[in-house]
Amino acid sequence: MGHLSQRDLITTRERLRDQVAHALHAALISGELKPGEVYSAPALAEDLGVSATPVREAMLDLAREGMVEPVRNKGFRVTEVNERDLDQYTEIRTLIEVPMIGRITRTAAREDLEALRPIAKEIVSSARKHDLIGYLEADRRFHLALLSLTGNERLVETVGDLRKRTRLYGLTGLDERGELLPSAEEHLELLDLMLAGDAKGAEKCMTRHLGHVRTLWAKGQQAKEPAKTVRGRR
Repeated sequence: MGHLSQRDLITTRERLRDQVAHALHAALISGELKPGEVYSAPALAEDLGVSATPVREAMLDLAREGMVEPVRNKGFRVTEVNERDLDQYTEIRTLIEVPMIGRITRTAAREDLEALRPIAKEIVSSARKHDLIGYLEADRRFHLALLSLTGNERLVETVGDLRKRTRLYGLTGLDERGELLPSAEEHLELLDLMLAGDAKGAEKCMTRHLGHVRTLWAKGQQAKEPAKTVRGRR
């Protein structure tokens, strides 16, 4: 039935809005909510078994992240990222993150780098457990925490925004083919190179990692199944 029908996600243990946002985020990542399609808040709310208000609030949060855009009198359209956009975003990330990884390798305290190992392991663990939300969340925390070691908050914000714009769609198919685990393990490889003081090696690893992520996204787009009917669509 997909993420939108998993009403057990909506519990009183967490704020309803956060639970709704989590469910919608999961549906975006899995590809259940299709890029370019418009979905109404009332219909999505019916799927989730909640009122329309927390759905609208959650969708506005997603709009601020660039994942959806409001459509007047209709609902929200899932934003699309075309190949040209993705290539440009990846180029910008490479220009920023690769040299920064070299700088961090040369300047960061060993204990600060080692403190990131639990997150790197969490990324791998999430990939092995097929926890796509956990995978992306841990991946986000690792990369932004690593860049925060530069002390440049604006740089971290910029990369965080780029990451939102290049989020992965259709990860379910990639996970089923076992293609996420190699990307996950690259985080541990990167960390080991940095701890060894190998700045050039770390830069090469980061370049390869960003290229790997770009390739995975493209494969995910190509592997999408034909659109299926979603009750939230109008």
